[in-house]
Amino acid sequence: MTVSVKTDIPPDTLLIGIGASPGIAIGATHLLNRVRVVAVERSISSEEVAAEVDAFWKAVALSRQQLEEVKAGVTDQHLVEHLYIIDTHLLILGDAMLTSDTVALIEKEQINAEGALKRTLRKFREIFDSIEDEYLRERRSDIDSVGDRLLRNLVGVTQQSVTEIGKKAIIVAHDLSPADTMQMDKSKIIGFVTDVGGRTSHTAILARSMGIPAVLGLETATGLIAAGTPTIIDGTSGTVILNPSAETFREYLKKKQAYEYHERELLAYRELSAETLDGFRLALRGNVELADEVPLAISQGAEGIGLYRSEFLYMNRPLPPSEEEQLQAYRDILAKMAPHPVTIRTLDVGGDKFVPEINLADEANPAMGLRAVRFSLKERRLFKIQLRAILRASAHGRVRVMFPMISGVAEIRACKVLLEEAKAELVAEEIPFNAAISVGIMIETPSAALIAGLLAREVDFFSVGTNDLIQYCLAVDRGNEHVAYLYEPLHPAILRALKMICDAGREAGIEVGMCGEMAADPLYSLVLLGLGFDELSMNAPGIPRVKRILRQLRRSEGVAILDEIFGFATAREVAEYLEIEMARRFPEYFAGPIP
Repeated sequence: MTVSVKTDIPPDTLLIGIGASPGIAIGATHLLNRVRVVAVERSISSEEVAAEVDAFWKAVALSRQQLEEVKAGVTDQHLVEHLYIIDTHLLILGDAMLTSDTVALIEKEQINAEGALKRTLRKFREIFDSIEDEYLRERRSDIDSVGDRLLRNLVGVTQQSVTEIGKKAIIVAHDLSPADTMQMDKSKIIGFVTDVGGRTSHTAILARSMGIPAVLGLETATGLIAAGTPTIIDGTSGTVILNPSAETFREYLKKKQAYEYHERELLAYRELSAETLDGFRLALRGNVELADEVPLAISQGAEGIGLYRSEFLYMNRPLPPSEEEQLQAYRDILAKMAPHPVTIRTLDVGGDKFVPEINLADEANPAMGLRAVRFSLKERRLFKIQLRAILRASAHGRVRVMFPMISGVAEIRACKVLLEEAKAELVAEEIPFNAAISVGIMIETPSAALIAGLLAREVDFFSVGTNDLIQYCLAVDRGNEHVAYLYEPLHPAILRALKMICDAGREAGIEVGMCGEMAADPLYSLVLLGLGFDELSMNAPGIPRVKRILRQLRRSEGVAILDEIFGFATAREVAEYLEIEMARRFPEYFAGPIP
């Protein structure tokens, strides 16, 4: 690729994206062609159908071969732990909804393979776009990645591989697949930026695991940045600086050196407990979706799993998993996490989105429709199967069951009735289980926060899902770029809701945890400590950093700071005050007031 620097880009041109993988990279850019193939649908004759079907199956076979080659080439132990991502893409390639539906469209509609695949992928994307949970919604990127690979192989388009990059560079691309990321040579690729993508995508997860700074979701980066442009990327803040001045270069070089020093220092904290200077101990646990993620959580010092997203057992398949399949999956994660506890969240999606055998009508507002525990209480047969599997797994390790999106006491009582029915069935069948299994709920609706005192009498623990709680309390769709700025974790209403929840849990003598994104942000550690959370659950790479912060604080400091922040009227005021306070205590992490 010919290097061409855009001379019309002013010094210190600033771009803001999503900080997907922390760290600072300084270097010249390398543009990688990752623009999607545009599939053109056309009608075909009956004589052409067989050839189009054959071309589609050949593209599937070639795509499978390519992914298997990626798997075979992975030797880095950190990446071996993430091979489940490639396995997920292989499963998608074998999914009947993808292959059979595409072939059926070719045969019945008499359209070309690219057009049929385009229609099938559109159906998949519509399903994922309707999902409220950001983490689940980001799984659409896996469908996109597999679909793009299939389309390229169908039309015979080749693309430059990241393995062909011969010198140190910051990659600029429209998008990067997990397979691309896995093949990156860290001695050559020092960071990357993309037009699309989110913090919870598999590409972002891999970048964090590999320690490659990344900024995603820049929208127009490939149109603005030419090959060879001197660039700084800050994967912590989501900042990209083009053509940095000498002063900016020196500033970020110092930041880079300080960051790398403290990252090395964090290694010493992985095996230590999250205990404050005045003896208050928190449990730091991991959020996972598959058992293959557990080794990474353990390596980062997780003391159990605070959120196991069981809905991934239901994805990419024509029928829901059987009791035996679920039992095996739960036993697998328990065996890997032993002797620490595993909290299994029951199915947290709408049934029409993941259980094809159930045909529910489309909903105008799925975020507030038949989802999570509401769906489970409607489809009791499916719910009972999952509860039986969780109970049976409790005979093999420390399991906690957690019900999502509870809005009132009646719902939790209905869940507990079904749980007791499942227990009675297992007793009658002489199947062992832990009769004293801990039962908890996610607090993620305003109603649950308001009646936390009533709910606390019904359960053994709370886990606050801040992602949804903030969204619902503030009536903000954080996926909507027009109002996302209103999504404020430090909004006075949110802080008061969190205090109400923690106070209710403490009064009832039950544990209160947090499994939303707030838990992993060191900026909030002092506040969460003051509120009295017993457990924080997060993606594995955030654990050592939060642990280091907590071990250098006193709980009394957190309690004292609550008096100050509850006196502010806006989230902005709280954030500015908190960042100054954290910068005073940890200047290596916090540089001062937020811009």
